[in-house]
Amino acid sequence: MSAKDNTVLVKSRFNDVDDKNGISKLFDKAGVYVIALLLIILGIIVSPTKFLTPDNMLNILRAVGMLGITACGLSFVIYSSQMADMSVPSAMAFSGIITVQFLHFGLVPALILGIMFGMLIGLVNGIVVGYFRANAILWTLAMQFGMEGIMRYVWSGNQLYPDLEPGTSGAAFVNIFRMKVGPVPLLIIVMIVLYIIANFVMKKTKFGNQLKLVGSAYDVAKCTGINVRRTVLYAFLISSFTASVAGIFITSMNKLGVFYLGEGYDFKSVTAIVIGGMALSGGRGNIWGVLGGVLVMGLLNNILTFIGIPTAVQNVFVGLVFIAVVALHTYKLRKVGKDYA
Repeated sequence: MSAKDNTVLVKSRFNDVDDKNGISKLFDKAGVYVIALLLIILGIIVSPTKFLTPDNMLNILRAVGMLGITACGLSFVIYSSQMADMSVPSAMAFSGIITVQFLHFGLVPALILGIMFGMLIGLVNGIVVGYFRANAILWTLAMQFGMEGIMRYVWSGNQLYPDLEPGTSGAAFVNIFRMKVGPVPLLIIVMIVLYIIANFVMKKTKFGNQLKLVGSAYDVAKCTGINVRRTVLYAFLISSFTASVAGIFITSMNKLGVFYLGEGYDFKSVTAIVIGGMALSGGRGNIWGVLGGVLVMGLLNNILTFIGIPTAVQNVFVGLVFIAVVALHTYKLRKVGKDYA
Protein backbone atom coordinates (compact mmCIF):
# COMPACT_ATOMS: atom_id res chain seq x y z
CA MET A 1 0.00 0.00 0.00
CA SER A 2 1.45 3.35 -1.01
CA ALA A 3 1.81 6.36 1.27
CA LYS A 4 -0.85 8.13 -0.80
CA ASP A 5 -3.30 5.28 -0.24
CA ASN A 6 -2.56 5.38 3.48
CA THR A 7 -3.24 9.11 3.58
CA VAL A 8 -6.57 8.61 1.84
CA LEU A 9 -7.48 5.87 4.31
CA VAL A 10 -6.55 8.05 7.28
CA LYS A 11 -8.63 10.96 5.98
CA SER A 12 -11.50 8.62 5.22
CA ARG A 13 -11.36 7.15 8.70
CA PHE A 14 -11.30 10.52 10.41
CA ASN A 15 -14.16 11.70 8.23
CA ASP A 16 -15.99 8.58 9.36
CA VAL A 17 -15.24 9.46 12.97
CA ASP A 18 -16.03 13.17 12.67
CA ASP A 19 -18.90 13.05 10.19
CA LYS A 20 -21.21 15.01 12.42
CA ASN A 21 -22.79 18.38 11.86
CA GLY A 22 -22.10 21.34 14.14
CA ILE A 23 -25.16 20.78 16.34
CA SER A 24 -24.25 17.13 16.86
CA LYS A 25 -20.67 18.05 17.78
CA LEU A 26 -21.92 20.69 20.19
CA PHE A 27 -24.26 18.20 21.83
CA ASP A 28 -21.46 15.63 22.12
CA LYS A 29 -19.25 18.19 23.85
CA ALA A 30 -21.85 19.87 26.05
CA GLY A 31 -24.43 17.10 26.38
CA VAL A 32 -23.09 15.71 29.62
CA TYR A 33 -22.97 19.21 31.13
CA VAL A 34 -26.62 19.69 30.13
CA ILE A 35 -27.36 16.54 32.14
CA ALA A 36 -25.30 17.96 35.03
CA LEU A 37 -27.32 21.19 34.88
CA LEU A 38 -30.59 19.24 34.96
CA LEU A 39 -29.33 17.30 37.98
CA ILE A 40 -28.42 20.57 39.72
CA ILE A 41 -31.98 21.82 39.14
CA LEU A 42 -33.30 18.52 40.51
CA GLY A 43 -31.01 18.84 43.52
CA ILE A 44 -32.32 22.35 44.24
CA ILE A 45 -35.87 21.00 44.10
CA VAL A 46 -35.04 18.06 46.39
CA SER A 47 -33.14 20.14 48.95
CA PRO A 48 -33.67 23.90 48.36
CA THR A 49 -31.65 25.05 51.39
CA LYS A 50 -28.71 22.63 51.44
CA PHE A 51 -27.96 21.43 47.91
CA LEU A 52 -26.51 24.54 46.28
CA THR A 53 -24.36 25.63 49.21
CA PRO A 54 -20.58 25.99 48.70
CA ASP A 55 -19.95 23.30 51.31
CA ASN A 56 -22.16 20.79 49.50
CA MET A 57 -20.60 21.61 46.12
CA LEU A 58 -17.13 21.04 47.60
CA ASN A 59 -18.37 17.81 49.17
CA ILE A 60 -19.55 16.59 45.75
CA LEU A 61 -16.18 17.41 44.17
CA ARG A 62 -14.31 15.81 47.05
CA ALA A 63 -16.48 12.69 46.85
CA VAL A 64 -15.64 12.21 43.18
CA GLY A 65 -12.02 13.37 43.42
CA MET A 66 -10.44 9.93 43.40
CA LEU A 67 -12.91 8.67 40.79
CA GLY A 68 -12.07 11.68 38.63
CA ILE A 69 -8.35 10.96 38.88
CA THR A 70 -8.69 7.27 37.94
CA ALA A 71 -11.12 8.06 35.11
CA CYS A 72 -8.70 10.67 33.73
CA GLY A 73 -5.94 8.10 33.18
CA LEU A 74 -8.24 5.25 32.21
CA SER A 75 -9.71 7.40 29.44
CA PHE A 76 -6.35 7.11 27.60
CA VAL A 77 -6.74 3.32 27.55
CA ILE A 78 -10.32 3.51 26.27
CA TYR A 79 -9.38 6.22 23.77
CA SER A 80 -6.81 3.75 22.38
CA SER A 81 -9.69 1.24 21.83
CA GLN A 82 -8.55 -1.15 24.57
CA MET A 83 -12.00 -1.07 26.21
CA ALA A 84 -10.91 -1.00 29.88
CA ASP A 85 -8.21 -1.43 32.47
CA MET A 86 -9.69 -3.71 35.14
CA SER A 87 -6.47 -3.65 37.17
CA VAL A 88 -7.07 -0.07 38.36
CA PRO A 89 -8.12 -1.23 41.89
CA SER A 90 -4.95 -3.30 42.33
CA ALA A 91 -2.75 -0.38 41.20
CA MET A 92 -4.53 1.84 43.75
CA ALA A 93 -4.13 -0.65 46.60
CA PHE A 94 -0.55 -1.62 45.69
CA SER A 95 0.70 1.98 45.50
CA GLY A 96 -0.91 2.73 48.86
CA ILE A 97 0.58 -0.35 50.56
CA ILE A 98 4.05 0.33 49.17
CA THR A 99 3.87 3.96 50.29
CA VAL A 100 2.95 2.97 53.85
CA GLN A 101 5.56 0.19 53.84
CA PHE A 102 8.39 2.59 52.99
CA LEU A 103 7.36 5.64 55.03
CA HIS A 104 10.41 5.05 57.24
CA PHE A 105 12.51 6.28 54.28
CA GLY A 106 10.69 9.63 54.46
CA LEU A 107 7.45 10.90 52.92
CA VAL A 108 8.73 11.93 49.49
CA PRO A 109 10.74 8.72 48.79
CA ALA A 110 7.74 6.64 49.96
CA LEU A 111 5.37 8.52 47.62
CA ILE A 112 7.75 8.10 44.68
CA LEU A 113 8.17 4.38 45.39
CA GLY A 114 4.39 3.97 45.75
CA ILE A 115 3.73 5.53 42.35
CA MET A 116 6.59 3.63 40.68
CA PHE A 117 5.41 0.25 42.00
CA GLY A 118 1.84 1.07 40.98
CA MET A 119 3.05 1.93 37.48
CA LEU A 120 4.78 -1.44 37.22
CA ILE A 121 1.29 -2.91 36.83
CA GLY A 122 0.65 -0.56 33.93
CA LEU A 123 4.00 -1.44 32.39
CA VAL A 124 3.19 -5.17 32.40
CA ASN A 125 -0.31 -4.47 31.06
CA GLY A 126 1.11 -2.29 28.30
CA ILE A 127 3.64 -4.90 27.22
CA VAL A 128 1.18 -7.80 27.21
CA VAL A 129 -1.71 -5.92 25.60
CA GLY A 130 0.31 -3.59 23.39
CA TYR A 131 3.05 -5.93 22.16
CA PHE A 132 1.39 -9.36 22.44
CA ARG A 133 -2.14 -8.16 21.55
CA ALA A 134 -3.78 -9.90 24.50
CA ASN A 135 -7.42 -9.07 25.16
CA ALA A 136 -7.26 -6.00 27.41
CA ILE A 137 -10.26 -6.84 29.58
CA LEU A 138 -9.28 -10.48 30.15
CA TRP A 139 -5.63 -9.69 30.81
CA THR A 140 -6.16 -6.76 33.16
CA LEU A 141 -8.84 -8.75 35.00
CA ALA A 142 -6.31 -11.54 35.45
CA MET A 143 -3.77 -8.97 36.61
CA GLN A 144 -6.28 -7.65 39.14
CA PHE A 145 -6.83 -11.08 40.68
CA GLY A 146 -3.13 -11.91 40.52
CA MET A 147 -2.06 -8.71 42.25
CA GLU A 148 -4.72 -9.14 44.91
CA GLY A 149 -3.34 -12.62 45.60
CA ILE A 150 0.24 -11.32 45.77
CA MET A 151 -0.68 -8.54 48.19
CA ARG A 152 -2.65 -10.90 50.41
CA TYR A 153 0.20 -13.42 50.43
CA VAL A 154 3.07 -10.98 51.04
CA TRP A 155 1.31 -9.03 53.78
CA SER A 156 -0.71 -12.06 55.03
CA GLY A 157 -3.96 -10.23 54.34
CA ASN A 158 -3.13 -7.73 57.09
CA GLN A 159 -3.66 -4.00 57.06
CA LEU A 160 -0.62 -1.70 57.24
CA TYR A 161 -0.90 1.28 59.55
CA PRO A 162 1.37 4.32 59.33
CA ASP A 163 2.97 5.74 62.46
CA LEU A 164 0.69 8.65 63.40
CA GLU A 165 2.95 10.26 65.99
CA PRO A 166 3.17 14.03 65.39
CA GLY A 167 6.17 14.97 63.29
CA THR A 168 6.51 11.55 61.63
CA SER A 169 6.22 10.76 57.93
CA GLY A 170 3.11 8.74 58.74
CA ALA A 171 1.38 11.74 60.27
CA ALA A 172 2.29 13.84 57.20
CA PHE A 173 1.03 11.06 54.91
CA VAL A 174 -2.47 10.83 56.43
CA ASN A 175 -2.73 14.63 56.16
CA ILE A 176 -2.37 14.51 52.37
CA PHE A 177 -6.06 13.71 51.84
CA ARG A 178 -7.10 16.34 54.42
CA MET A 179 -4.80 19.08 53.11
CA LYS A 180 -6.37 22.23 51.67
CA VAL A 181 -5.11 25.10 49.55
CA GLY A 182 -7.26 27.91 50.87
CA PRO A 183 -10.80 26.51 51.08
CA VAL A 184 -10.21 23.94 48.31
CA PRO A 185 -9.05 20.40 49.16
CA LEU A 186 -5.72 19.35 47.59
CA LEU A 187 -7.51 16.32 46.07
CA ILE A 188 -9.71 18.57 43.91
CA ILE A 189 -6.76 20.70 42.78
CA VAL A 190 -4.78 17.60 41.77
CA MET A 191 -7.79 16.30 39.83
CA ILE A 192 -8.27 19.57 37.92
CA VAL A 193 -4.53 19.86 37.13
CA LEU A 194 -4.47 16.29 35.80
CA TYR A 195 -7.42 17.04 33.48
CA ILE A 196 -5.72 20.17 32.16
CA ILE A 197 -2.55 18.18 31.43
CA ALA A 198 -4.53 15.30 29.93
CA ASN A 199 -6.43 17.66 27.62
CA PHE A 200 -3.15 19.20 26.46
CA VAL A 201 -1.63 15.77 25.81
CA MET A 202 -4.68 14.51 23.90
CA LYS A 203 -5.25 17.63 21.79
CA LYS A 204 -1.89 19.33 21.38
CA THR A 205 0.77 16.64 21.24
CA LYS A 206 1.94 14.17 18.63
CA PHE A 207 1.22 11.34 21.05
CA GLY A 208 -2.39 12.50 21.43
CA ASN A 209 -2.92 12.53 17.65
CA GLN A 210 -1.35 9.10 17.33
CA LEU A 211 -3.50 7.78 20.17
CA LYS A 212 -6.65 8.97 18.39
CA LEU A 213 -5.64 7.27 15.17
CA VAL A 214 -4.66 4.06 16.97
CA GLY A 215 -8.02 4.09 18.75
CA SER A 216 -10.12 4.79 15.70
CA ALA A 217 -8.19 2.85 13.03
CA TYR A 218 -5.51 0.55 14.43
CA ASP A 219 -4.48 -1.04 11.13
CA VAL A 220 -4.35 2.29 9.32
CA ALA A 221 -2.23 3.76 12.13
CA LYS A 222 0.12 0.81 11.79
CA CYS A 223 0.43 1.37 8.04
CA THR A 224 1.32 5.04 8.53
CA GLY A 225 4.38 4.11 10.55
CA ILE A 226 3.03 4.88 14.03
CA ASN A 227 4.50 2.64 16.71
CA VAL A 228 1.08 1.37 17.76
CA ARG A 229 2.46 -1.03 20.37
CA ARG A 230 4.36 1.69 22.17
CA THR A 231 1.35 4.01 21.99
CA VAL A 232 -0.85 1.42 23.73
CA LEU A 233 1.90 0.83 26.30
CA TYR A 234 2.00 4.54 27.15
CA ALA A 235 -1.80 4.58 27.52
CA PHE A 236 -1.63 1.83 30.17
CA LEU A 237 1.25 3.58 31.92
CA ILE A 238 -0.83 6.77 32.18
CA SER A 239 -3.77 4.76 33.54
CA SER A 240 -1.64 3.12 36.23
CA PHE A 241 -0.02 6.47 37.11
CA THR A 242 -3.35 8.15 37.86
CA ALA A 243 -4.58 5.01 39.65
CA SER A 244 -1.45 5.17 41.83
CA VAL A 245 -2.05 8.84 42.64
CA ALA A 246 -5.66 8.05 43.57
CA GLY A 247 -4.40 5.06 45.58
CA ILE A 248 -2.22 7.33 47.69
CA PHE A 249 -5.17 9.61 48.40
CA ILE A 250 -7.51 6.75 49.33
CA THR A 251 -4.85 5.17 51.57
CA SER A 252 -4.25 8.54 53.23
CA MET A 253 -8.00 8.96 53.74
CA ASN A 254 -8.38 5.54 55.36
CA LYS A 255 -5.11 5.81 57.34
CA LEU A 256 -4.15 2.28 56.30
CA GLY A 257 -2.89 0.26 53.37
CA VAL A 258 -4.70 -2.94 52.42
CA PHE A 259 -5.36 -5.01 49.30
CA TYR A 260 -9.06 -4.18 48.95
CA LEU A 261 -8.76 -0.39 48.79
CA GLY A 262 -9.81 0.71 45.33
CA GLU A 263 -12.48 -1.93 44.80
CA GLY A 264 -15.15 -0.73 42.39
CA TYR A 265 -13.12 2.11 40.89
CA ASP A 266 -12.64 0.17 37.65
CA PHE A 267 -16.32 -0.08 36.81
CA LYS A 268 -17.17 3.38 38.17
CA SER A 269 -14.40 4.93 36.09
CA VAL A 270 -15.59 3.22 32.92
CA THR A 271 -19.14 4.37 33.70
CA ALA A 272 -18.04 8.00 34.13
CA ILE A 273 -16.04 7.84 30.89
CA VAL A 274 -18.97 6.42 28.92
CA ILE A 275 -21.41 8.94 30.42
CA GLY A 276 -18.93 11.63 29.37
CA GLY A 277 -19.32 10.58 25.74
CA MET A 278 -16.09 8.64 25.16
CA ALA A 279 -16.80 5.58 23.01
CA LEU A 280 -15.67 2.17 24.22
CA SER A 281 -14.59 1.42 20.64
CA GLY A 282 -11.92 4.13 20.94
CA GLY A 283 -10.95 7.31 19.12
CA ARG A 284 -14.03 9.34 20.07
CA GLY A 285 -14.75 11.75 22.89
CA ASN A 286 -12.71 14.23 24.87
CA ILE A 287 -11.28 14.55 28.34
CA TRP A 288 -13.60 17.39 29.43
CA GLY A 289 -16.54 15.13 28.65
CA VAL A 290 -15.00 12.54 30.99
CA LEU A 291 -14.81 15.17 33.74
CA GLY A 292 -18.47 15.95 33.05
CA GLY A 293 -19.30 12.26 33.44
CA VAL A 294 -17.52 12.22 36.80
CA LEU A 295 -19.48 15.30 37.96
CA VAL A 296 -22.77 13.73 36.82
CA MET A 297 -22.03 10.65 38.94
CA GLY A 298 -21.18 12.84 41.92
CA LEU A 299 -24.37 14.92 41.55
CA LEU A 300 -26.48 11.77 41.11
CA ASN A 301 -25.10 10.15 44.27
CA ASN A 302 -25.49 13.40 46.22
CA ILE A 303 -29.14 13.81 45.21
CA LEU A 304 -29.89 10.16 46.00
CA THR A 305 -28.35 10.70 49.44
CA PHE A 306 -30.59 13.72 50.03
CA ILE A 307 -33.59 11.62 49.03
CA GLY A 308 -32.48 8.97 51.52
CA ILE A 309 -31.45 6.19 49.14
CA PRO A 310 -28.90 3.83 50.79
CA THR A 311 -25.41 3.64 49.27
CA ALA A 312 -25.89 0.03 48.14
CA VAL A 313 -29.03 0.97 46.22
CA GLN A 314 -27.23 3.98 44.70
CA ASN A 315 -24.93 1.51 42.96
CA VAL A 316 -28.01 0.03 41.29
CA PHE A 317 -28.80 3.47 39.86
CA VAL A 318 -25.21 3.83 38.61
CA GLY A 319 -25.47 0.44 36.89
CA LEU A 320 -28.77 1.38 35.27
CA VAL A 321 -27.31 4.67 34.04
CA PHE A 322 -24.35 2.80 32.53
CA ILE A 323 -26.68 0.39 30.70
CA ALA A 324 -28.83 3.25 29.43
CA VAL A 325 -25.86 5.26 28.14
CA VAL A 326 -24.25 2.28 26.40
CA ALA A 327 -27.59 1.41 24.79
CA LEU A 328 -27.96 5.02 23.60
CA HIS A 329 -24.44 5.06 22.13
CA THR A 330 -25.07 1.75 20.36
CA TYR A 331 -28.37 3.01 18.96
CA LYS A 332 -26.78 6.19 17.64
CA LEU A 333 -23.94 4.29 15.95
CA ARG A 334 -26.23 1.73 14.35
CA LYS A 335 -28.48 4.52 13.14
CA VAL A 336 -25.59 5.85 11.05
CA GLY A 337 -24.69 2.40 9.81
CA LYS A 338 -22.02 1.40 12.34
CA ASP A 339 -22.60 -1.80 14.26
CA TYR A 340 -19.84 -1.32 16.82
CA ALA A 341 -20.06 0.59 20.13
